[in-house]
Amino acid sequence: MRLGTVAALTATTVIGIAVAAVAAGRYAGDVALKPSPGHPFPGDSRLTVHGAADDHIVLTRSLASLRPGTYGLTGAGCHAVVGPVVHGTPHPADAVVRRLERVTHGTLRPGARMRLTPQVHLGNPYDTLGLTCADVDVPGELGALPAWFVPGTRDTWVITVHGLGTTREHPMVVLPFLHRHHFPVLDLAYRNDPGAPRTADGVHHLGDSEWRDLDAAIRYAVRYGARAVVLYGWSTGATMALRAALNSGLGHRVSGLVLDSPVLDRHATVRALATARHVPRALLPLAVRAAEGHTGLPVDRPADAVDPDALDAPVLVFHGPEDTLAPWDASRRFAARRPELITLQPVPHAPHAAMWNADPDRYEETLRRFLTPLM
Repeated sequence: MRLGTVAALTATTVIGIAVAAVAAGRYAGDVALKPSPGHPFPGDSRLTVHGAADDHIVLTRSLASLRPGTYGLTGAGCHAVVGPVVHGTPHPADAVVRRLERVTHGTLRPGARMRLTPQVHLGNPYDTLGLTCADVDVPGELGALPAWFVPGTRDTWVITVHGLGTTREHPMVVLPFLHRHHFPVLDLAYRNDPGAPRTADGVHHLGDSEWRDLDAAIRYAVRYGARAVVLYGWSTGATMALRAALNSGLGHRVSGLVLDSPVLDRHATVRALATARHVPRALLPLAVRAAEGHTGLPVDRPADAVDPDALDAPVLVFHGPEDTLAPWDASRRFAARRPELITLQPVPHAPHAAMWNADPDRYEETLRRFLTPLM
């Protein structure tokens, strides 16, 4: 009886530990996949504002603050836009001076803790960029999806879709370029975005279910006059674009895809997100498996998001070798599978989803060359 009692207690303890571990893994998976612009990304560092003048700002010196290009600068109650590093201006040895383009919201106070973000603009395309736009509702399977429609004269529409940690304000960085080239643009908010329908679990499925909202946007575009569409996605929005191109009943209307920092290896991305959001190292394998359950993808399936052999529309991929959230190697392997169809444009010194920010002129010229045959 004593041996039986000990065995029963041992089994109960083991089962209890296993259940607790699974529950902790699910919690960690939820933490990793909860969409929130305020959550840190891998490589994010908080920068202290040391001072700001009319056209200059002094920030903590770090790899992040020394990045070339144009970025949003965000913190509690404040958003600004900073340009390139300014040389020749006196500053402390532990600081860096950047051009201050504008303060969008709030006040830049010395001592404020801020971080760089690829999301440069706040507001809507009309108030922020002076572009005529309409607020439209795209009928989705969970309800109405809010979107901005910027009109153009072409019958090829561009549908933009943001990724992790941002909102539909992020794609606004390329709206002036697309408007100059007369593309109608539909800038979509999708499930779990502000103002969009929420799912029961409230977590991001890395594009595996969200692509159906992009499918709804394709149907909307075709219904209102689009002969063809170009799907343009950042991060997991790029994953959504790939899935929609392959799975949509209107996939034959997709004439091209532009993918910025695509999430192609979900294992690596979930692990990086969980680490950045302070999930204990011991729980990382469980968090990845829990996230697999959320996305609905079998754990024994290859980590690659989409088989490039199934694509039949040209693809332009912008990606940075220094991306710590969506591995560069996954994009390199992806492009190597279909070199006749997929063009990979490396962008050095750029964090995740900030390929435009690092070098806007080069980015837009590459984009122009890709889109010209699709016009």
